[in-house]
Amino acid sequence: MIRRLTENDHIHCFQLLKEQPAENLFILGDIEAYGYEQDFQKLWGDFNDYGELIAVLLKYQENYIPYAKGDFNAKGFAEIMLGDQEFSMLSGLKDVTEKIEPYLAHRLKRKRETYYAKCTKLSPYTTDVDTFLVEQAVPQDAEELVQLLHSIPEFSESIITVERKRRGLEEGVSRSFYIKEDKKMVSTASTAAENSLSAMVVGVATLDGYKKKGYATQCVVKLCNQLLKENKELCLFYDNPRAGVIYKRIGFEDIGFWMMYSFKPASSISTKKKS
Repeated sequence: MIRRLTENDHIHCFQLLKEQPAENLFILGDIEAYGYEQDFQKLWGDFNDYGELIAVLLKYQENYIPYAKGDFNAKGFAEIMLGDQEFSMLSGLKDVTEKIEPYLAHRLKRKRETYYAKCTKLSPYTTDVDTFLVEQAVPQDAEELVQLLHSIPEFSESIITVERKRRGLEEGVSRSFYIKEDKKMVSTASTAAENSLSAMVVGVATLDGYKKKGYATQCVVKLCNQLLKENKELCLFYDNPRAGVIYKRIGFEDIGFWMMYSFKPASSISTKKKS
């Protein structure tokens, strides 16, 4: 049985999600930030015949994120999405989304698959990584951090702004570490979507001319060490297997694939039917 979740379901919902905090980073963070009763955010639960919660579906604006440990009513979740005029995106772990995908295939526009990895402890390798040069950013560093990212080709189209970076650092939902050389920031690593149980590693970058010095590794190690001491699991996406080798050396392990789908609006489908 699928029904809307409310604050009264919070204990059971969190009990299910916190079993895999890295995998449920976004759902956990959005519940902590906005709860169950917002116009832009809603949650549904799938309950088995014993009344146990076995799956959760989060709607945040136009995006949906499902989570389940095993079998669940995938068709029912798909029907909720298709009944929402705002629905245009789906993201989540591949072994969950692939069960829903067949019911949404007629609206599919594109999909993207990335590696998903998490870290629950640092590897012995990191004990030899010197993080003496690594500094933690404060809100006043936001402008220089954004300038650094925008000067690196793979981040040149990033939507991060100085205002958003500063706000994230002030509110504690993000933190950044960096290394300076020649009186400028040359390498950095950050978190995003931090919640009480997990955080995502993002924005790992080094300026050309300062690469192959281990700077990015040093930033990531210091960042991970701080968060792990707070009993938070770390997770990250990566596309490049070569980057994956570096993260695995630090202590990350692949936990599957993260899928991101975009869908045609409902209006375009109904228009085609009429014509």
